[in-house]
Amino acid sequence: MRRHIIAAADTSGFARLDAWSPGLALPERVPEPVSVSSIDPRIEAIVASAMAGDGIGEDQIATLFEARDADLEHVCASADALRRQINGDTVTYVVNRNINYTNICGYKCSFCAFSKGDTSENLRGKPYDLDVGEVVRRTEEAWARGGTEVCLQGGIHPRYTGETYLGLARAVRAAVPDMHIHAFSPLEVSQGAATLGLPVEQFLLRLKDAGLDTLPGTAAEILDDEVRAVICPDKLDTQSWLDVIETAHRVGFRTTATIMFGHVETARHWARHLVRIRDLQARTGGFTEFVPLPFVHMEAPMGVKGQSRAGPTFREVRLMHAVARLALHPLITNIQTSWVKLGPRGVVACLDSGANDLGGTLMNESISRAAGTTHGQEMPPAEMEALIRSIGRNPRQRTTLYGRVAQETHLRGLNAAELTPMVLTPPRKQRVH
Repeated sequence: MRRHIIAAADTSGFARLDAWSPGLALPERVPEPVSVSSIDPRIEAIVASAMAGDGIGEDQIATLFEARDADLEHVCASADALRRQINGDTVTYVVNRNINYTNICGYKCSFCAFSKGDTSENLRGKPYDLDVGEVVRRTEEAWARGGTEVCLQGGIHPRYTGETYLGLARAVRAAVPDMHIHAFSPLEVSQGAATLGLPVEQFLLRLKDAGLDTLPGTAAEILDDEVRAVICPDKLDTQSWLDVIETAHRVGFRTTATIMFGHVETARHWARHLVRIRDLQARTGGFTEFVPLPFVHMEAPMGVKGQSRAGPTFREVRLMHAVARLALHPLITNIQTSWVKLGPRGVVACLDSGANDLGGTLMNESISRAAGTTHGQEMPPAEMEALIRSIGRNPRQRTTLYGRVAQETHLRGLNAAELTPMVLTPPRKQRVH
């Protein structure tokens, strides 16, 4: 019975209110039965403290994550008011292309439906290992379509070394000198440094010389080792992730910060994650934004085996964006929401709950689609802007670092040609022992 109970539960162990999960289209109305109309004074006090920039603690954050009924609406409305105070009514987005150069990975993370071994085809799609020429081609096409960023990430291929990552950065920089290279998770950085026998700091400096601009703060999942021991026991532990990111900030890189939520963790773990992100930001100031990533369970190994919840509930999705806005104030001012995982109606709800950024147009999204999401692989600039205007907000295309984009670049994106077919280079047969 355990798998059925877990699938029917929310993070607090209560019954889910509907059959929605991230990756699926939202029903016309997601029910939120209201049984209490007054606001809990504790919630009211915590929210007021957060809005004053007091840096609320783990217990207070965990309390906010339990909000329901009128308390839920108060938390979300307060986060939205804070968003308006900090960001105004502008909603930003970046025109970018995801290039996942390989889906072959030696790690066995139970939440991941994207990566696989050299010959495994039991999950969606076949194994591939892109030729550098294909990476360059996609970069050039992205630039022609108004892209200002390529996001390079992949599985931890057992034959990749630090030179592989350096070579990718050099190839992209040489092909399109003005393209912003946003690449390599802390896990890839750690693995690349280890293969070359270098300290992480030295490897990061070599990546900077090769053309790397910023790093994605992925591979964070939940920054708590109680959870990581279950979902990714062979991956970086919490302190190692924080150390790589802090080192990156120290040598001059900016990064994003992420959380993947809705699987086996509790609201207490969410609170610890936010406190650790906030504490690091207080030391370095290196995070550009916080990105909640709802877990898509349909094709994930632990979802298929009945070992996880069916992703966060819609209430929990709203709360994650709202509580992040409150808990990270005033240190992180940009909260992103994921159209790939939530669809248009889902992100609109999050834009009304503290978020101010729609992330990237992506051009080729593959990781969430491998997990079972149905929301497509690209949201072109015109669609982004129409969605933003539909809720009375003002769209603004941004750079990776939230700067302005030239009008000529903006128009290129609005009038972009259709994408040409991708080439997925099959894995090489030889093995290195």
